Amino acid sequence: MDKVFLKSADDLMLMRESGRLLASVFAFLDARIKAGISTMEINDWVEHFIINTLNARPASKGQYDFPYALNTSINDVVCHGMPSATQFLKAGDIINVDITLEKNGFIADSSKMYMIGEVSPLAKKLVAQTYEAMWQGIRAVKPGATLGDIGFAIQQHASANGYTVVREYCGHGIGRAMHEGPQVLHYGKPNTGLVLREGMTFTIEPMINQGEAKVKLKRDGWTVVTRDKKLSAQWEHTIAVTATGYEVLTLRDEERF
Repeated sequence: MDKVFLKSADDLMLMRESGRLLASVFAFLDARIKAGISTMEINDWVEHFIINTLNARPASKGQYDFPYALNTSINDVVCHGMPSATQFLKAGDIINVDITLEKNGFIADSSKMYMIGEVSPLAKKLVAQTYEAMWQGIRAVKPGATLGDIGFAIQQHASANGYTVVREYCGHGIGRAMHEGPQVLHYGKPNTGLVLREGMTFTIEPMINQGEAKVKLKRDGWTVVTRDKKLSAQWEHTIAVTATGYEVLTLRDEERF
C-alpha cells in the first residue's frame, strides 16, 4: 500500500490551483468536443492548452510510459482508452475524457463524460446516474468517516439504478505523485477501511457498467472494455478532506450551484 500523505494548508493552496487550472481545461474542451473530431485531436488540443496557455504539465504523458496527455474512453470502453487519429466521434457516442495536470509540483486528476449529439435515453441515464454515484461517494467524505462509507454510498446508488460497479480499478491518493495512498474502492461496507483525516487528498472516480461488472484488457495493454460490450460511464474529481467535510479541488464552473 502506498503511503498516505496529509497535506498542509500550503500544499492544499497549491493543489487548489492545480484543480482550478484542470477545471479550465474542461471548459476549453466543452465547445470543441463534437461529432466528426478524432480523439487524437482532443489529445493535441489539451496538451497544447495545458503547456502553452496554462504553463503547466500534462501529468499523464510519460506516466508508466503512457504516450498521451489524456485518456479517451468511448461507449463500452471502461477506462484508459488511448487517443487515435483514426477514431472519430459520432452522434450517439458517450465519451469519458480523463485528464491530469501538474502545476507547482502538485497534480490534479479529473474526468468528465460528454454525450455526442443525440444519445439514447439509456445512455443518458447511465451518464447521469454515474455522475450522481460519484457525488454520493463525495458526500460521504468527512473526518472520522471511512473509505468503506464512500464505496458503500457509490455501490448502493449504482445497484438501486440497476447498474454494476467495476472492481478492478479504483480511486487513489494524489498530491506530489499521481498515485499515492490510499486506494479508494467504489464498493464497500460502512464503517470499514481507513478512517479519513483532515488533509487527505484522493480521487473518487467510479466506473459504472450498464450490464455486468466484468471487464477485459485489450491487446494494446491499456484499453479496458466491458466483457459484454454494454456501455460504461465514469466521472472523477480530486477531493480534499477538510475539518468539517470535503472540498472538491477540481470543481467545474457548471457544478457551482
